[in-house]
Amino acid sequence: SYRSRSAFKLLEVNERHQILRPGLRVLDCGAAPGAWSQVAVQKVNAAGTDPSSPVGFVLGVDLLHIFPLEGATFLCPADVTDPRTSQRILEVLPGRRADVILSDMAPNATGFRDLDHDRLISLCLTLLSVTPDILQPGGTFLCKTWAGSQSRRLQRRLTEEFQNVRIIKPEASRKESSEVYFLATQYHGRKGTVKQ
Repeated sequence: SYRSRSAFKLLEVNERHQILRPGLRVLDCGAAPGAWSQVAVQKVNAAGTDPSSPVGFVLGVDLLHIFPLEGATFLCPADVTDPRTSQRILEVLPGRRADVILSDMAPNATGFRDLDHDRLISLCLTLLSVTPDILQPGGTFLCKTWAGSQSRRLQRRLTEEFQNVRIIKPEASRKESSEVYFLATQYHGRKGTVKQ
């Protein structure tokens, strides 16, 4: 019943690491076709289907069109790396903050592995640069990348801004895929950059 098989990757990560809980505010970047948003809506109770649990919020952003989903709000077409989009995100998020930033974003593949890797790392770093404005202190950041020479650079940046950083290869990923996820938790920002 999910919009794409990528939903199973997020379900697996969440089962192991409990990053999504009722009441949390989630920003889903590169959300189309909406499978991760579906998982997030269920796990944070964004549609209010469990009256005994806090109601969360899910905001999905993508350059592509996303069909409506009960319990989620979508900004599309919108470029998450555009400062105007960041402003719109803040206006929509309750309390102008997210507790969890998810990114399953990927650039259009060129077929040149190193170039695609560099472009994806660049996307993740750009998203990381807006976290001081969007992510709640103590928050979580999960992003997809492809293993390669620049991964360490991204890992270093995450280590500077989060207390815990791990690399995850979900079993739902194809064995031959170089796809891995960085899971960073307990956001504290660089010294002096977190806005309360």
